[in-house]
Amino acid sequence: MLDYLAGQLLDAWPGLEIVRAPNGIEALRLIDELAPQVAFLDIQMPGLNGIDLAARLCAGGNPPRMVFTTAHEHYAAQAFEHEAFDYLLKPIRQERLARTVERLRATLSAPAPAPALPADALQALLRQLGAGTPTPAAAPLQWIRAASGQETRLIAVEEVIYFQSNDKYTSVFLPDGESLIRTPLRQLKEQLDPQQFWQIHRGVIVAARHVAGTRTDFRGRLHVKLKGRDEQLVVSRNYMDVFRQM
Repeated sequence: MLDYLAGQLLDAWPGLEIVRAPNGIEALRLIDELAPQVAFLDIQMPGLNGIDLAARLCAGGNPPRMVFTTAHEHYAAQAFEHEAFDYLLKPIRQERLARTVERLRATLSAPAPAPALPADALQALLRQLGAGTPTPAAAPLQWIRAASGQETRLIAVEEVIYFQSNDKYTSVFLPDGESLIRTPLRQLKEQLDPQQFWQIHRGVIVAARHVAGTRTDFRGRLHVKLKGRDEQLVVSRNYMDVFRQM
């Protein structure tokens, strides 16, 4: 596909300098390094698909003019009517590509910068494109590298009783003690299996398997009781729904 598109582009745009990337991650690196004026993004690129890559480029500011290539005709969206962006349906026809190239060249040669795709229109476009290309969810975190005294310890996530924010660190409570990691709790939550780990407070995530039950104190605050441990964890009001059925 890369060779085919490159050949078509050279026919439609003689003298064009083409740099190819075998996957989305390498494409992101090359775009950051070379700052091209135009990027052709395949929606089904391995490593990092075209939708995620486009989102990262836009988040970084001043993205290149992006042309999506897709095998799905129903992805055509109103946002593509903006001159700065286009889509090409596979198999790409030479006459269709020629029209895209003509618009791109006109945009690049314009004395004033072409208007960028509005942020809200771009987000709508990315959502529409992404709806048909679900990205497999990353596997939940299995291991944690943590500091324990002067040593570094490799901890299986299934050993963890709960995590608690601790200044610049996150405390990891285990059956045999406590270790520290530098990963913020918010970032950690995104890597944990939500069926196995429940956030009960802005600063606490508890392993569901270690929850023995709950109790309500005289002030109406909810506390989580842990199996085989004396401490009890306070549940903030924002997370009480987790225990509505208990």
